[in-house]
Amino acid sequence: MIQSKVPIQITPETVPSIPSWMGEVAAFAQILTHEGVLKTIQEQVRFARTRFGPYDVIDFVVVLIGYMVSGEPTLLAFYERLQPFAEPFMTLFGRNQLPHRSTLSRFLAALDQPTVEALRTLFHKDLLARKPFPSPSGL
Repeated sequence: MIQSKVPIQITPETVPSIPSWMGEVAAFAQILTHEGVLKTIQEQVRFARTRFGPYDVIDFVVVLIGYMVSGEPTLLAFYERLQPFAEPFMTLFGRNQLPHRSTLSRFLAALDQPTVEALRTLFHKDLLARKPFPSPSGL
C-alpha cells in the first residue's frame, strides 16, 4: 500500500468567505443600475432631512435592498455578514460607504410617509413596466 502525503496548512487568521447571496445582490444591482432605477431614486426621492452625515437616501435604500435579497434573518445578522465586504457591496450600487447600523436605525426612525410613498410608487411603476408576472399580485 502506497501512502501519500497530504499537506495541511493552518494559519491563525480567519478569512471570511463571500456570502452566498452576494452574487444575487450583484445581479440585482446590475439590473437596477441598467434600468436607471437607482438614478431615478437619487433624482426623485426626497426626504425632509436630506442628509444623514455623508449619506443620501440611496445609501440606505441599497442597504435595505441588499438585506432583502440576502435572506438574512435580521439586519444585525446582515451587517455582521456584510462587514468584511462592505466596500465592494456599496460599489455594486455605485456608492462609496456603507452606513453604520446606528445611522440606518436613525434614518428608519425618521423616515416620513411621503418618502416611503415615493419609493413605493417608483418600485411599483418599475414592476408594472417590466410585467415579470401575469399580475402585480403574482409578486
